[in-house]
Amino acid sequence: MGNVELSSRVEYALLALLELASHHPKDSPLTVNELTASQEIPERYLDQILAVLRRASIVQSLRGAKGGYLLAKEPWQITLLEVFSTLEGDGSSQTQKVSESVTIEKTAVLEIWQEAQQASWAVLGKYTLQDLCEQRDVRKQAHPMYYI
Repeated sequence: MGNVELSSRVEYALLALLELASHHPKDSPLTVNELTASQEIPERYLDQILAVLRRASIVQSLRGAKGGYLLAKEPWQITLLEVFSTLEGDGSSQTQKVSESVTIEKTAVLEIWQEAQQASWAVLGKYTLQDLCEQRDVRKQAHPMYYI
């Protein structure tokens, strides 16, 4: 397993998915322009991210004048781990570089590091896009915006 880091790619994907989840299940697709404007995501970068998410059946795209993107599944069916591994891979192709002389100390360090990585994957697998939406809504209620 690879390191679990919040790359800008994953962050932008989650922000776009949160926006799509806010409009789900209204079946009103959001355009890339709408997503970039509401979440301040670079448009060209978002196009690439949405293409990857579409191939993974996390989002679906609709063509035409009223086209755009929709969630392909219910928000509670999309785990953060699924989004992360879709965009960053599961790390299985990354091999741990182990020197030719494997010592007891190196083995102990590697075992604890692998346990830590497994714990982070378990956390990501535990939370869904729905959970993220609920956390956002709680924070919005706790910090209302006041306009003058």
